Amino acid sequence: MKFIRKLFTGSFALLILMISSGVYAQTVPGKDEAMDEYSKLAGAMVFLLVAFLFILFFVLSAPKYKYSYERKQERYSFLKKLSKILNRAVPIEQEKDIMLDHDFDGIRELNNTVPPWFNVLFYGTIVIAIIYMIDYHVLGSGSVMVDEYLQEVKIANEKREELIRTGAFINENNVTLMTGADDLEKGKQIFMTSCTPCHGPDGGGTVGPNLTDKNWIHGGGIKNVFTTIKNGVPAKGMIAWQTSLTPKQMQQVGSYVLSLQGTKPSVGKPPEGNIWVDSVKTGNDSLKATDSSKVKIDTSKLKTDTAKIKKDSMKVK
Repeated sequence: MKFIRKLFTGSFALLILMISSGVYAQTVPGKDEAMDEYSKLAGAMVFLLVAFLFILFFVLSAPKYKYSYERKQERYSFLKKLSKILNRAVPIEQEKDIMLDHDFDGIRELNNTVPPWFNVLFYGTIVIAIIYMIDYHVLGSGSVMVDEYLQEVKIANEKREELIRTGAFINENNVTLMTGADDLEKGKQIFMTSCTPCHGPDGGGTVGPNLTDKNWIHGGGIKNVFTTIKNGVPAKGMIAWQTSLTPKQMQQVGSYVLSLQGTKPSVGKPPEGNIWVDSVKTGNDSLKATDSSKVKIDTSKLKTDTAKIKKDSMKVK
């Protein structure tokens, strides 16, 4: 093998030398056609030399390949023996010894034993089932899927509450009214910066409606006010503030707007929309919007009904 390596090394050096000389012959001016013939002859000699060396390498390596084939045969024999141990397979020439007597259309059955690997898996599942039952249902050290699910739901709810508390997960469904002085002050600053051109510095209304009375065009309460601030009212010229304010800021300014209820602005616009009745104050499950004129009519009907009751009571007497 050392001799072959030396031959390869020498041939490689000779190949480089011939190629470089051929290139030099092509690049240096003044050379005649004899130099071109020399480079072609050198290339042919290199090709023949490399081919000879490859043939020599395979001829000298033949015993090694034979040895490798024998090793593969030994390895195959070992795997065959291992398969026989794991499967308890009966050789084909001995299958007649385990042939059963019954016959079905010329088809007969072999009485092979169950492979050991299958028995290991089968009894292993039984052992695992026993360990699982003791761990999860007797000792209770493990959590079954229901417990894991409930634990994950609990963690998710805690994260959700944290996001809501920090203002990162506030929307129309979970927004709450803020009453803290700091939050209302921040809401006031936002109102003075962004809302006064349409609603006035005291909420009495200019282009936009009066925010200090009980009437609301798009619904009162923190959820409706938050939704109006978030989506805006493009038909009336109010932009959607969700692109400029964070959910926490919209909650703060909405809470500040609701804190203006009942205040007396210097110049207030007449009421617009319907009177808003909050379920928190009335105890009803739904939020109801009633018109002020309807309230007056209902009051007159109530007085009429009261007069009728008095007349009926007089008749009874």
